[in-house]
Amino acid sequence: MAKGKADHWDVGPVAILIAGLMFMESLDASVIPTAAPTIARAFGVTSSQMGICMTAYLATVLVLIPVSAWLVEKWGVRPVLFSAIVLFTVASVLCAMSTSLTELTVMRVLQGAGGAMMVPVGRFIVLRSTDKANIIRAISYLTWPALFAPVIAPALSGYLITYASWPWIFLINLPLGIVALVIAVRIIPAGDHGNAGKLDWKGFYATTTSLACLVIGAAEIGKPHASSKVIIVLMLISVGIGIPTVRHMLRANAPLVGLGALRIRTFRSASAGGGLFRIAVNAIPFLLPLLFQDKFGWSPARTGSIVLFLFLGNVGFKPLTTPILKRFRFRSVLIVSGIVSIMSVLALLMLRSTTSVVVIALVLIVMGAFRSMGYTCYNTITFADIEQPMMREANSLANMIQQLTNVFAVACAVISIKVGSQILGSAHEFSFAFWVVMAFMLLAVIGAFRLPRHAGDSIR
Repeated sequence: MAKGKADHWDVGPVAILIAGLMFMESLDASVIPTAAPTIARAFGVTSSQMGICMTAYLATVLVLIPVSAWLVEKWGVRPVLFSAIVLFTVASVLCAMSTSLTELTVMRVLQGAGGAMMVPVGRFIVLRSTDKANIIRAISYLTWPALFAPVIAPALSGYLITYASWPWIFLINLPLGIVALVIAVRIIPAGDHGNAGKLDWKGFYATTTSLACLVIGAAEIGKPHASSKVIIVLMLISVGIGIPTVRHMLRANAPLVGLGALRIRTFRSASAGGGLFRIAVNAIPFLLPLLFQDKFGWSPARTGSIVLFLFLGNVGFKPLTTPILKRFRFRSVLIVSGIVSIMSVLALLMLRSTTSVVVIALVLIVMGAFRSMGYTCYNTITFADIEQPMMREANSLANMIQQLTNVFAVACAVISIKVGSQILGSAHEFSFAFWVVMAFMLLAVIGAFRLPRHAGDSIR
């Protein structure tokens, strides 16, 4: 691969590889919801407790994203990516061999460590090689793998569980990882390294402790007989450590995570509104498989086939997102996406086990389409006013915020089911959860209304 500018990679074959790695990571993250009830029965736990596997994975990625950036500066792109692919693939095999929820959670943490080095590093390579004139196209390109993988994952997971066994949802990463490693060895160039400063260990340990308490607290809430005292203590520790950690990062000369990008209004507003939107839309794929299997009594195969329509709406609408973002202002697109998403969740509230499959499919397609639109729009406007010198810092921070919202999405789904069951009874626990999702979407719409009318016009 030839080098362009002194600090830019040519994005051709490398970008295709990165898209493949993003696809593999997204596919692995998407198979758990459909498989959750089956794995829960195998381990003798409740379906809601399986949320710890997703949350632990996402939290690990979140914590290690800035560390991966430091590792690239110290060792270069090639060894970091190679190690990440190997770790992710081996951890997938170990997930398949797990015999308890604890084992599976530990192996998912190892997967998260691999994912933290694969995707953010690859995304940075593409972004730093793209000028503002092509940023919409670049972000749209990077969004495709995250949309294609969930299209395949629900149906694939359902059929593997029904006609094979649940370990196969992890074993599929073995051939994918081997192929990715072979291609990476051939095309990833040697990059600059050796310029890394001292890692902010204080920020790392504090961030890890805060997020660990958050994850364990969310898992405790999902247990049948949760201890309110344990939950309160864990959450207090998480917040008590988290707030001083943010202050430390604002004052430190070389913090674990640079927060300078938050001074830019579009980045700040898009991160806040986009965070609320992602919490809502990412909670839906976790809630739907549980609703269809635990409440409607559907098989994993049927559940995966129906959830497939949500992600078909994602991909089917995707070719229209770039033209729409070039034609209409970001603010208008975000408002429309949020309102239609709220209406779609209202439709979910009216679903019953006797509802026509055609009606359910149409609702999920519409929801998926505007989910895709909002997701791409938020991802794009985030980098609208970021200049190249700040791109690495902004990319790491944006990746962390996105992963944090994914953690909150799963925790929100688990907590909503639990609280809904206690307040309204088990018959209405999912209705309560969907109302909570709509509340997050409404807050995102309010945030979109508060954006400047011309926000993001610099890249339109």
